[in-house]
Amino acid sequence: MKKVAWIGAGVMGAPMAGHLVKKGYAVTAYVRREEKRKQLEEEYGFHCVGSVREAVQDADYIFSMVGYPKDVEEVFLGEEGIFACAKTGALAVDMTTSSPALAQRLYEEGKKKGIRVMDAPVSGGDSGAKAASLSIMVGGDEKDLEDVMPLFQCMGKSINLMGPAGCGQHTKACNQICVAGATAAYTEALVYAEKVGLDPEKMLAAISGGAAGSWQINNMAPRVLKGDLAPGFFIKHFIKDMKIVDEESRSRGVQLEMLEAVLRLYEGMAQKGYENDGSQALIKYYQE
Repeated sequence: MKKVAWIGAGVMGAPMAGHLVKKGYAVTAYVRREEKRKQLEEEYGFHCVGSVREAVQDADYIFSMVGYPKDVEEVFLGEEGIFACAKTGALAVDMTTSSPALAQRLYEEGKKKGIRVMDAPVSGGDSGAKAASLSIMVGGDEKDLEDVMPLFQCMGKSINLMGPAGCGQHTKACNQICVAGATAAYTEALVYAEKVGLDPEKMLAAISGGAAGSWQINNMAPRVLKGDLAPGFFIKHFIKDMKIVDEESRSRGVQLEMLEAVLRLYEGMAQKGYENDGSQALIKYYQE
């Protein structure tokens, strides 16, 4: 069985790596915090190590799912990073929501090092990661997708090659534009329902089967009603994603007014100290 390295065993990364273990893959995960290693090993079955070098040096497949583009750069380009430590011929897949330009740069740098690189951000949140039902948006070479497809199928249901390097990130940008609008929309619908005296659960049931229906209404709005604002997707990471999209669109002469409005709402949330809540915590903005 080929060896797998995993970098970024967080809220989504840990269960995704765990699915690979269940399918028989030998997974070694880089986990920075020593106190988390034993817990993750017991819960998900992968082996934890304390450096990227240890994780990737013998790996055939390397997956990274970290926080910010600067973290992706460090993981790939650092002195103890993937390009410095992975073996020739390894396939490195960055599943972080990151910059399309960075994805293209890493692909080209990988060629020089003899390491294949793909960008493959995902959508579906913590629930999709746990259920192995993620949507995976891939940028890179078709032959590399064929190689890694059995591993992707352990983690997701919808796997699409969107084009060359960077196109996975561009597709995720489109996803986040839609998520921004849907999240603000269901939040305002809940606020309105409460103010006019509707039962919010009945309201959601009534509209979810019609033209207003969406994944956000079916999966995230019920969390809000239960008071579950825990992060399946952190506000701080949603802000990061929207800023990447905004900068990319502006560089191409396009202004995304709805996205900018939602971004301002979430930046206001972060200023109030809610950056570590889940994206569904936008309801607090209106309640306060």
